[in-house]
Amino acid sequence: MLFVSMLIGGGTASGLYTDTLIELAAIVSAAVVFSQASGQRISRSVLWLFVCAVVLFFLQIIPLPAAIFSGLRPAALLGNPWIGETRYRFISVGVGRTVEAAFYFLATATFFLAMLRLRAEQVSALLPFFFMGVICNGLAGAIQYSLSDSIAIEGLLPFTINAGLFANVNHFSALLFISPPFVVYYGLFRGHLWSGSLGLAALLLLLLAAGSRAGVLIGLAITIMSIVFLSARNRASGFSILAMFIGLSIYTMGAWTKLDAEGLDPAFGRGEFARTTIEGIKDNWTTGVGFGNFQKVYPIYEKEGMIYSKYVNHAHNDYLELALEGGIPAVVLVIGYLVLLFAALGRVRRDPFQKAAFLSVSFLLIHSLVDYPLRTEALAMTFAYMNAIIFHKGFAQRLSHKSEMIEIDHNGDKLFVPIGTPS
Repeated sequence: MLFVSMLIGGGTASGLYTDTLIELAAIVSAAVVFSQASGQRISRSVLWLFVCAVVLFFLQIIPLPAAIFSGLRPAALLGNPWIGETRYRFISVGVGRTVEAAFYFLATATFFLAMLRLRAEQVSALLPFFFMGVICNGLAGAIQYSLSDSIAIEGLLPFTINAGLFANVNHFSALLFISPPFVVYYGLFRGHLWSGSLGLAALLLLLLAAGSRAGVLIGLAITIMSIVFLSARNRASGFSILAMFIGLSIYTMGAWTKLDAEGLDPAFGRGEFARTTIEGIKDNWTTGVGFGNFQKVYPIYEKEGMIYSKYVNHAHNDYLELALEGGIPAVVLVIGYLVLLFAALGRVRRDPFQKAAFLSVSFLLIHSLVDYPLRTEALAMTFAYMNAIIFHKGFAQRLSHKSEMIEIDHNGDKLFVPIGTPS
């Protein structure tokens, strides 16, 4: 599922049949995992966060008394009446789009929960499939950039491929620059230093070919931080390196925004998207307008002078877009997830594999401040996999078990046996 989603899940438009296939397959594969006995338990806090998110989706698509919405939002955004009855209305101004967004979330979330039910060694064994997806996208991108200046491919998938196997070159670059932590882990801790070095060089060259100057800076930054962060042994050095990483990441994301702005009308860039979205949030902060309805609501707040032939499909800031679509409840859920994520840092600091996942997840979250990478199935499923690595309890148990073992040399072979075992 992880590999297939990275092959055909690079589209950003709604209603793609490839996304529907991925979502159906993700739910089926998760059902297979849940149907089998497992000794792995899922954290209660993670389950509660999932349940709250499901409840929020449910509330947006059930009819509620119209009196609830009195004074909470403009008349134009009261939501559709329920079967002609004006006494009941929906929170969502477009129920169909919200149902589509709910299906997208459920597929990704159940895929994440299913991976938490696997054994730790099974989760680790998924890493080659992630590498396969990155390699296939990298090969596609290399072929595109080497053939001609026109790299758009039409007809192969239900969306136009513009970079690698993605519709958006920035999302292709995002896949490339979240990969170095795992490549560094593969080289330093799996004993594949040469192949890891070649992989890092290939990733940076592809970022250069993609034409994203800021992407190259980010790729270099995360590569350096991966080497330093994964090599840190104690908690103090780990937190100091993390602070450096976050600061450097924010700086490079700012550089990206500045560099990309050179090709845009300075009055019609991400700053304008954010200002318009914030105006919508002010009028709908209590309940939101329903997930998936950004395109329907944004034009209402758009300035007349900002209307062009190209329309704004996303806010290019996932946090602002979620606040507009989900209101205060969505903001609370995002904050709850971030609290759980950074609370997990203290637990994962001993495992380099989990630390690599933490770096990649952090960078995708920072990237979401200026783009919408998690609204493509390829990156959403990758994000779910990385979170499963972070929140999986089996890695801590494995380290705890290993700390009770002693390494011995037996006829040239290194073995781990319980402390106190007779020689």
